[in-house]
Amino acid sequence: MATAAIFSSMRRRRSPSVEAFLAPVDLSEVALVQTLVAISSELVSCVSDKVFFFQRRNSRCLIRKIEVLVVLLEYVKDSESGSMSTLPSTAILCFKELYLLLYRSKILLDYCAQSSKLWLLLQNPSISSHFHDLNQEISTLLDVFPLNDLELSDDVREQVELLQKQARNPKLYVDESDEGLRVKLFSFLDDFGNGRIPNHGDLRLFFVERLWIRDSISFRREIEFLEEQIVNHEGDIEPTACVLNGFVAIVRYCRFLLFGFEEDEVLFLSRGQKKPRKGLIAREIADTFLTVPKDFCCPISLELMRDPVIVSTGQTYDRSSITRWIEEGHCTCPKTGQMLDHTRLVPNRALRNLIVQWCTAHGVPYDPPETRDASAESFAAACPIKAAVEANRATATLLIKQLADGSQGAQTIASREIRLLTKTGKENRAFIAGAGAIPHLRKLLSSSSPIAQENSVTAMLNLSIHDKNKRLIIDEDGCLTSIVEVLKLGLTTEARENAAATLFSLSAVHDFKKRIADQEGAIEALAGLLRVGTSRGKKDAVMALFNLSTHTDNCARMIKARAVAELVGALQNEGVAEEAAGALALIVRQPIGAEAVGKEEMAVSRLITMMRCGTPRGKENAVAALLELCRSGGAAATERVLKTPALAGLLQTLLFTGTKRARRKAASLARVFHRCENTSLHPSGFRNGNSTTNISTFGGDVSVPMSLSVL
Repeated sequence: MATAAIFSSMRRRRSPSVEAFLAPVDLSEVALVQTLVAISSELVSCVSDKVFFFQRRNSRCLIRKIEVLVVLLEYVKDSESGSMSTLPSTAILCFKELYLLLYRSKILLDYCAQSSKLWLLLQNPSISSHFHDLNQEISTLLDVFPLNDLELSDDVREQVELLQKQARNPKLYVDESDEGLRVKLFSFLDDFGNGRIPNHGDLRLFFVERLWIRDSISFRREIEFLEEQIVNHEGDIEPTACVLNGFVAIVRYCRFLLFGFEEDEVLFLSRGQKKPRKGLIAREIADTFLTVPKDFCCPISLELMRDPVIVSTGQTYDRSSITRWIEEGHCTCPKTGQMLDHTRLVPNRALRNLIVQWCTAHGVPYDPPETRDASAESFAAACPIKAAVEANRATATLLIKQLADGSQGAQTIASREIRLLTKTGKENRAFIAGAGAIPHLRKLLSSSSPIAQENSVTAMLNLSIHDKNKRLIIDEDGCLTSIVEVLKLGLTTEARENAAATLFSLSAVHDFKKRIADQEGAIEALAGLLRVGTSRGKKDAVMALFNLSTHTDNCARMIKARAVAELVGALQNEGVAEEAAGALALIVRQPIGAEAVGKEEMAVSRLITMMRCGTPRGKENAVAALLELCRSGGAAATERVLKTPALAGLLQTLLFTGTKRARRKAASLARVFHRCENTSLHPSGFRNGNSTTNISTFGGDVSVPMSLSVL
């Protein structure tokens, strides 16, 4: 697996053409030899200009062999003593094989020259094996090469024969000095994993003096390269992603410990800041509202089970909970009340595997159980995780100190690194907020530096994803006001959009919805972003407005801020139409909201269009909005809805094909339709042989409150 991962990484770093993997079967003998000369000569020429920090001996050995092959190939090409047509078939086959070997050599040498130092150090044994494999194949090729069948000069023949002798029985060479450095690097991982921070002098000696990583930017490039490997290999990697994350955390700590916060780093950022991969930030926030499947929760603690076990009654509990239950003297099954025949606990491995799969799919951290019989492999996996946590804690301490006391440039760098640290991991978010980062980030929200402002508001967003941090942000004096100011007047588009996402995250707590809406200009700015923002910005804005609309006291404010008009306009935008319809369904529950929506000329027609062409969830929200409009908007609004010509057919379609909730809402609206028909309010009628049956099938008028499930 490790071998496949290495060559996979080589192809990713520099995608070679398909010729690297297919022999040139369609080339003539002349073209084949000419191609080999060109490839080998270019390889020798290019590699001579490159510096190999690791694998120096293996690289030089391979190049020397290729140099001899260049002499042979050029002689064959230029030879006037015999024509190309007389080349023996075995020589042609060998040349075709050499074609592949040269390309593989080029990939390997380029890889060693272009990869980061730390990555090459970690891969040292594996890369040495690749050189050994190539040497073996070159040795085999030289052994079968028909040297005696070619007319060569004495000096050329002598060089090739000498190469044949030297290439026989190649030995694997792993540089002992490089291996010593690799072992030392892993010792740092063990130190952090055991809660010991290595000595400052040892870290400087290793990274600066031995590896020659001599400035902050070089450290950052090492970090980015390691992170790239984690992303690219998608689990098929050695060392594992868990170990690599530990090294990334350590290198990040060493970067700031050894070089502080250099001003040239700020210049580097201003010239071309590497943007993080963009997705909908709302996706990560939405993950915090995930409901753990009931079967995955322990019946005692009601929390996600870490180590599910089965008792004698066949029920499953988390090991820690049921063990505590038994130790307290209970001899019955907590769930069934039956007597336990014995207290032996059997691991429920099938359920645990399902829990692990669910956690992986939803990005939920899952700590392995710390059982007494844990294998050395499990311990080895836990060590780098702890090392990463400890190294990140140490780094966060340095960063927060710079936020408090550093120069403007140092604060800019620190805010960026806190943004990256808080991007993943609830441990990072909890520790950084608890260590006092929020007040300092709040000050940077009003920075005149676009980079500092963008990083600080994004860091605030990331921190808010952790539920306990929401209160810290809201209670910080002036923090909410500053976030709204960034939303209104942010120096970059991303800053404004991330401010909207932060409000969405904070508005998940009911007690905060009114406080957010009462901030001057907050709803107006969200409505404006919904109108003119990017697709991502519109999504964040509409979800924030949706959350705010769930608080009844915010309805009047949203109407005054023309949020209703923007939500109606958003019904035409496929990316946010579902959420816009959901928000409108909440707003029209109040008479003033129904009146405001009723005044929007296109509101009803666009909701009808969504019932016809929208997604299943969009149709559900649209019919819910129309139903609530009829209930709260009075006779005029009801007549406007029910006079829509296509409504009857769309309702019947939803009764058969809609979601469960859509069918309930459609049935309720159909009853409104039917009652109005009986009073001659609607001229077209709702007459269909199956209509009575359809409506009665769904029972009474059920009102289901809207929630985040409609997002």
